[in-house]
Amino acid sequence: MQKILAYLLLLAAILLPGTAAAQDVVTGEDIVAYARTFKGTPYKLGAMGPKAFDCSSYTRYVYKHFGYDLTAYSAVQLREGRPVNSYRELQKGDLVFFGKRAGVRAIGHVGIVVSVDREKGSFTFIHASVSQGVVEQTSSHPYFMMRYIGARRILPDE
Repeated sequence: MQKILAYLLLLAAILLPGTAAAQDVVTGEDIVAYARTFKGTPYKLGAMGPKAFDCSSYTRYVYKHFGYDLTAYSAVQLREGRPVNSYRELQKGDLVFFGKRAGVRAIGHVGIVVSVDREKGSFTFIHASVSQGVVEQTSSHPYFMMRYIGARRILPDE
Protein backbone atom coordinates (compact mmCIF):
# COMPACT_ATOMS: atom_id res chain seq x y z
CA MET A 1 0.00 0.00 0.00
CA GLN A 2 2.81 2.45 0.86
CA LYS A 3 4.52 1.74 -2.48
CA ILE A 4 1.30 2.53 -4.35
CA LEU A 5 0.82 5.77 -2.40
CA ALA A 6 4.43 6.80 -3.02
CA TYR A 7 4.03 6.02 -6.73
CA LEU A 8 0.83 8.08 -6.94
CA LEU A 9 2.47 11.05 -5.19
CA LEU A 10 5.43 10.89 -7.56
CA LEU A 11 3.13 10.69 -10.57
CA ALA A 12 1.10 13.68 -9.32
CA ALA A 13 4.27 15.71 -8.79
CA ILE A 14 5.33 15.04 -12.37
CA LEU A 15 1.98 15.65 -14.03
CA LEU A 16 0.43 18.49 -12.04
CA PRO A 17 1.46 22.03 -13.02
CA GLY A 18 2.84 24.21 -10.28
CA THR A 19 4.84 21.50 -8.54
CA ALA A 20 8.60 21.71 -8.34
CA ALA A 21 8.99 18.43 -10.23
CA ALA A 22 6.75 19.64 -13.06
CA GLN A 23 8.64 22.93 -13.36
CA ASP A 24 12.00 21.15 -13.50
CA VAL A 25 11.04 19.33 -16.70
CA VAL A 26 9.28 22.15 -18.60
CA THR A 27 11.17 23.13 -21.75
CA GLY A 28 10.79 25.81 -24.39
CA GLU A 29 9.50 23.04 -26.67
CA ASP A 30 6.71 22.34 -24.16
CA ILE A 31 5.76 26.02 -24.00
CA VAL A 32 5.72 26.36 -27.79
CA ALA A 33 3.73 23.15 -28.35
CA TYR A 34 1.06 24.26 -25.90
CA ALA A 35 1.05 27.83 -27.23
CA ARG A 36 0.40 26.49 -30.74
CA THR A 37 -2.77 24.73 -29.61
CA PHE A 38 -4.42 28.17 -29.51
CA LYS A 39 -3.59 29.22 -33.09
CA GLY A 40 -6.51 31.07 -34.59
CA THR A 41 -8.04 31.97 -31.21
CA PRO A 42 -9.43 35.51 -31.57
CA TYR A 43 -8.00 38.62 -29.96
CA LYS A 44 -10.12 40.52 -27.47
CA LEU A 45 -8.74 43.26 -25.23
CA GLY A 46 -9.01 42.21 -21.60
CA ALA A 47 -9.95 38.60 -22.42
CA MET A 48 -8.27 36.00 -20.23
CA GLY A 49 -8.65 32.90 -22.46
CA PRO A 50 -9.07 30.27 -23.58
CA LYS A 51 -11.75 31.37 -26.09
CA ALA A 52 -10.14 34.81 -26.64
CA PHE A 53 -6.93 36.52 -25.51
CA ASP A 54 -5.13 39.81 -25.52
CA CYS A 55 -1.35 39.57 -25.90
CA SER A 56 -0.35 39.44 -22.24
CA SER A 57 -3.23 37.23 -21.13
CA TYR A 58 -2.12 34.78 -23.82
CA THR A 59 1.47 34.56 -22.55
CA ARG A 60 0.18 34.38 -18.98
CA TYR A 61 -2.29 31.59 -19.84
CA VAL A 62 0.35 29.50 -21.61
CA TYR A 63 2.87 29.80 -18.78
CA LYS A 64 0.24 29.25 -16.07
CA HIS A 65 -0.51 25.85 -17.63
CA PHE A 66 3.01 24.84 -16.56
CA GLY A 67 2.82 26.39 -13.08
CA TYR A 68 4.43 29.78 -13.82
CA ASP A 69 2.36 32.72 -12.60
CA LEU A 70 3.02 35.78 -14.76
CA THR A 71 1.23 39.07 -14.24
CA ALA A 72 -1.49 40.08 -16.66
CA TYR A 73 0.25 43.16 -18.13
CA SER A 74 2.99 43.11 -20.75
CA ALA A 75 4.83 46.08 -19.22
CA VAL A 76 5.11 44.17 -15.92
CA GLN A 77 6.00 40.90 -17.67
CA LEU A 78 9.06 42.75 -19.00
CA ARG A 79 10.37 42.78 -15.42
CA GLU A 80 9.71 39.08 -14.74
CA GLY A 81 12.23 36.32 -15.29
CA ARG A 82 15.74 37.20 -16.48
CA PRO A 83 16.84 39.54 -19.27
CA VAL A 84 17.96 38.11 -22.61
CA ASN A 85 20.52 40.55 -23.97
CA SER A 86 20.60 39.76 -27.69
CA TYR A 87 18.78 37.93 -30.48
CA ARG A 88 21.57 35.37 -30.52
CA GLU A 89 20.82 34.39 -26.90
CA LEU A 90 17.10 33.82 -27.47
CA GLN A 91 15.63 30.39 -26.76
CA LYS A 92 12.28 28.80 -27.50
CA GLY A 93 9.77 29.92 -24.92
CA ASP A 94 11.37 33.29 -24.16
CA LEU A 95 9.04 36.28 -23.99
CA VAL A 96 9.68 39.04 -26.55
CA PHE A 97 8.44 42.61 -26.17
CA PHE A 98 7.56 45.32 -28.65
CA GLY A 99 6.86 49.04 -28.34
CA LYS A 100 3.52 50.71 -28.95
CA ARG A 101 5.05 52.69 -31.83
CA ALA A 102 8.33 52.55 -33.72
CA GLY A 103 11.10 54.10 -31.67
CA VAL A 104 8.96 54.30 -28.51
CA ARG A 105 10.14 52.24 -25.53
CA ALA A 106 6.70 51.96 -23.90
CA ILE A 107 5.68 48.30 -24.01
CA GLY A 108 2.73 47.62 -26.25
CA HIS A 109 2.95 43.93 -27.10
CA VAL A 110 4.39 40.57 -26.00
CA GLY A 111 4.83 37.16 -27.65
CA ILE A 112 6.61 33.83 -27.17
CA VAL A 113 9.69 32.77 -29.17
CA VAL A 114 9.03 29.74 -31.38
CA SER A 115 12.36 29.51 -33.20
CA VAL A 116 15.56 31.49 -33.69
CA ASP A 117 17.57 32.03 -36.87
CA ARG A 118 20.99 32.91 -35.45
CA GLU A 119 22.53 33.48 -38.89
CA LYS A 120 19.96 36.11 -39.84
CA GLY A 121 19.62 37.48 -36.32
CA SER A 122 15.86 37.01 -36.32
CA PHE A 123 13.24 34.90 -34.62
CA THR A 124 9.72 33.60 -35.12
CA PHE A 125 7.24 34.17 -32.33
CA ILE A 126 3.63 33.32 -31.52
CA HIS A 127 1.33 35.98 -30.12
CA ALA A 128 -2.24 37.22 -29.89
CA SER A 129 -2.44 39.63 -32.81
CA VAL A 130 -5.17 42.28 -32.76
CA SER A 131 -6.06 41.63 -36.41
CA GLN A 132 -5.41 37.88 -36.75
CA GLY A 133 -5.79 36.34 -33.30
CA VAL A 134 -3.13 33.87 -32.18
CA VAL A 135 -0.62 33.61 -35.02
CA GLU A 136 3.09 33.03 -35.68
CA GLN A 137 5.11 35.83 -37.26
CA THR A 138 8.75 36.74 -37.80
CA SER A 139 10.72 39.49 -36.14
CA SER A 140 12.12 40.45 -39.55
CA HIS A 141 8.75 41.92 -40.54
CA PRO A 142 9.29 45.72 -40.63
CA TYR A 143 6.41 46.33 -38.19
CA PHE A 144 8.12 44.24 -35.50
CA MET A 145 11.72 45.10 -36.40
CA MET A 146 11.11 48.75 -35.65
CA ARG A 147 9.30 48.05 -32.37
CA TYR A 148 11.43 45.32 -30.74
CA ILE A 149 12.41 46.29 -27.20
CA GLY A 150 13.79 43.17 -25.55
CA ALA A 151 13.24 39.68 -24.18
CA ARG A 152 12.92 37.86 -20.87
CA ARG A 153 13.55 34.23 -19.97
CA ILE A 154 11.05 32.65 -17.61
CA LEU A 155 12.28 29.04 -17.88
CA PRO A 156 15.68 27.83 -16.70
CA ASP A 157 18.43 28.14 -19.33
CA GLU A 158 18.61 25.20 -21.75
